[in-house]
Amino acid sequence: MAAHSNASTQESYVDVLIVGAGPAGVMCANALVHAGINVRIVDKRPEGLSAGQADGLQPRSLEILQSYGLAEQLLKEGSSIHRMATYEPAQDGRLKRVRLSAAMLAPNARWNFGIGLSQNRIEDVFLASMETKGLKLERATTPTSLKMSEQINEIADPQSYVNTVVLQRAGKEGTSDSEIVHAKFVLGADGAHSWVRKVLNIRAEGSTSNAVWGVIDLLPDTDLPDIRNITYVHSSEGMLFMIPRERDLIRIYVQQPNNSDVIDPATGRADKNKTSPEKILAQVRKIMHPYRMEVKDNLIDWWTIYVVGQRVAERYSVHDRTLIAGDACHTHSPKAGQGMNAALGDSHNLAWKLTYVLKGWANMSLLRTYESERRTFAEDLINFDKQWSQLFMAKRQSSEHPDGVTHEQFVGMMKKFNSFVSGIGIRYSPSAIVCPQHQAIAPNMVVGERVIPQIFICAADGRPVELHDLLPADSRFKILVFGGDIAVAEDLQTLREVINATIQPGNFVHRFGRDGAVFDMLCFSSGKQQNVNYADFPPFYGSHWSKAFLDDILLTGQVGGGGYEKYGIDKHAGAVVIVRPDGYIGMVAPLSVHGVEEITAYFDNFLI
Repeated sequence: MAAHSNASTQESYVDVLIVGAGPAGVMCANALVHAGINVRIVDKRPEGLSAGQADGLQPRSLEILQSYGLAEQLLKEGSSIHRMATYEPAQDGRLKRVRLSAAMLAPNARWNFGIGLSQNRIEDVFLASMETKGLKLERATTPTSLKMSEQINEIADPQSYVNTVVLQRAGKEGTSDSEIVHAKFVLGADGAHSWVRKVLNIRAEGSTSNAVWGVIDLLPDTDLPDIRNITYVHSSEGMLFMIPRERDLIRIYVQQPNNSDVIDPATGRADKNKTSPEKILAQVRKIMHPYRMEVKDNLIDWWTIYVVGQRVAERYSVHDRTLIAGDACHTHSPKAGQGMNAALGDSHNLAWKLTYVLKGWANMSLLRTYESERRTFAEDLINFDKQWSQLFMAKRQSSEHPDGVTHEQFVGMMKKFNSFVSGIGIRYSPSAIVCPQHQAIAPNMVVGERVIPQIFICAADGRPVELHDLLPADSRFKILVFGGDIAVAEDLQTLREVINATIQPGNFVHRFGRDGAVFDMLCFSSGKQQNVNYADFPPFYGSHWSKAFLDDILLTGQVGGGGYEKYGIDKHAGAVVIVRPDGYIGMVAPLSVHGVEEITAYFDNFLI
């Protein structure tokens, strides 16, 4: 170890080094450490956020968090958002509520609502979960250089430490020490102005709008009746929208006047020093008049101003060995509430793929699907954001603006993109891990989309079980065998033949199963409780009483039943559904010996 007057240097090795502890970084670190991967996460900030930044979770993000066992705490803390109100000027010019509707039109979401909650609380939940596995965030630690090996054979070998990163760690009384980290993979989750992205010479393609927005979190004292709903207000003075938050707080996004002189000409960014929370609130009051908006107990939790940038990185990695995620990949306006939610989706998509490659379970080619899936989503998000922003900022139709946007156009746009905003409608395109060939067998188990929630009945003890709770983010593919009605002899015989085929040498369980580490098989019969017992299920891979289910109604009558019908699966022909570790459907196959062969061919595309 070389000695320096004020520093010391050491070397270390790690599977994955994550730079940045925002939502994308802590999400990926938590997923990887729980999967048994050697991971480190560093952040330049000496302390975590205390307020501000992102403001909530959409329905799909709640489902993802639940798959890690983390949603319940956030649901308790956050402010549930069920309704959306829209205010516009009436003929006399006074503001009037013109619409009250559901905040989310995602009927097949497990939670058909969002929650308002500060980013720091969401990050804290991930940090606490990481620490249960011994992983702690390294704060006040900054990367100063990043170099990747140029040797092709090393880049192709996922076990090679191809990245060399120098970290500088701030110490007490102005001291510092440096460390050379050799990493197999590096993830840049370091925000919109990503250092990692710049070092990799990855351009962010897009533009910056001319609109300046103020944001303020406060404890309101107001007579606006919809203060605990998402509320859009359009008036002759401009526009704003409000989001209810935890602890009775609200967040207000408000468009600043066109003559607002807050842009720094040198950087093109909004200069916070040229405005104040009082100026932002003054604009809020102009737009809201005659409704009142005061600050209770002088509690302003956080505020800022910004210029909307709508950009997406031209690529998401260099040789799939140094990657980027979250705001490092894409930036957009907050109006659709997608910033943190998109970042969580990126890491959820990437973590299981890194796990498989690092454990030697999958080819390096699997990592290419991270960019193909998530960059396509980001491009769609930017296109939506542009349309939404234009509509949101356009003048409303009035006598002065006869060509302005009508209320019907505004509502129509919201309906059109609701499945996108909620995250429920994301569909990944066909690829090595998305095979829609047999979609017709289960038309509502849409290949490339996440599984629709449904209650089934445990065959052994009769308790109701939500299918999503059977799909934890534990790095395993879930093999959902819809085995028909096993009270019918022909259906039972077919199921036996299929189960026997899965474990034959040469088929997927035998070739890729790794003693239960890769696959978790669950069996669902269309039979009813009065006709079928748990003992009637033929033994299957990983067979256990807790993995056999009936598509029936709970004996007390409240829940369950109709699952086969919901998914479009024939009650006797059945189907096999392959669910990826991230909860998205990779393949639907016929319930037959040939179907097992096709499933084997599917996994042969990327597993080792």
